[in-house]
Amino acid sequence: MPNNDHQDLILPEGCDTCAAKTGSGKTRRDFLKLLGQATVVLTAARFGASAAGATETPPAEAHVAEQWDLHKWGMAVDVEKCIGCGRCVVACKAENSVPKEPTYFRTWVERYREYEDDVVVDSPNGGYDGFPADDGGRTPDRAFFVPKLCNHCDKAPCVQVCPVGATFKTPDGAVLVDASYCIGCRYCIQACPYGARYLNPVTQTADKCTLCYHRIHKGLKPACVENCPTGARIFGDLKDPNDPLRKYLHDHKVFVLKQQLNTYPKVFYYGIDKEVR
Repeated sequence: MPNNDHQDLILPEGCDTCAAKTGSGKTRRDFLKLLGQATVVLTAARFGASAAGATETPPAEAHVAEQWDLHKWGMAVDVEKCIGCGRCVVACKAENSVPKEPTYFRTWVERYREYEDDVVVDSPNGGYDGFPADDGGRTPDRAFFVPKLCNHCDKAPCVQVCPVGATFKTPDGAVLVDASYCIGCRYCIQACPYGARYLNPVTQTADKCTLCYHRIHKGLKPACVENCPTGARIFGDLKDPNDPLRKYLHDHKVFVLKQQLNTYPKVFYYGIDKEVR
């Protein structure tokens, strides 16, 4: 790639427009840096609010933004720990300014209820308000909750179909959308096998989970992980042999969703079975 500003980004093959600057004169590296700068503001606001009771403290080694390729971010979801409280959904919407309407989510929770001859799946308001106890008069043989989000695939169909290179994979494994490139064609939304994307009604561009990229590059956890009361979500660095996520994956028999598609997701599930779609 002739433009060094893009040399460490994994972009769609043959996408000439990926090397171009945006209309505002910003390169994609600028875009990633802006995410980091936004973190400074958000973090300052968050710690400014610590006087009201917050105890969160960023680690000293937080500045990882210039060491992208040293990391490979991933997440594990322990379905046996999820209680369907919806706090992850609420936290995600608040952190990332996701529209409050019930059709827009960067993460959501599905409830699976297994009966003798049937499996019922629902997700009222994405789990934002929790789940009603009413089971329609039937008692399921088994019930469990499954949080869903973008799987940040190593071979992401959304990256492959984007005609302008707006969807791209970072060197540390996140799949992001550069809204300044996105033309709102919806190809990526249709291509995602996990239903993890939507068209933002405000920006008219594709939107999805970023693993709270603006937070993790300051050493903070994604908002959904930080606000889970049971530790059902484990976020970490797949390249770090001492990371708790690596240990979790070593100690548990985990699965990925729709493994047959060979998208190589970086979101892993423990405790799911064949009924999970």
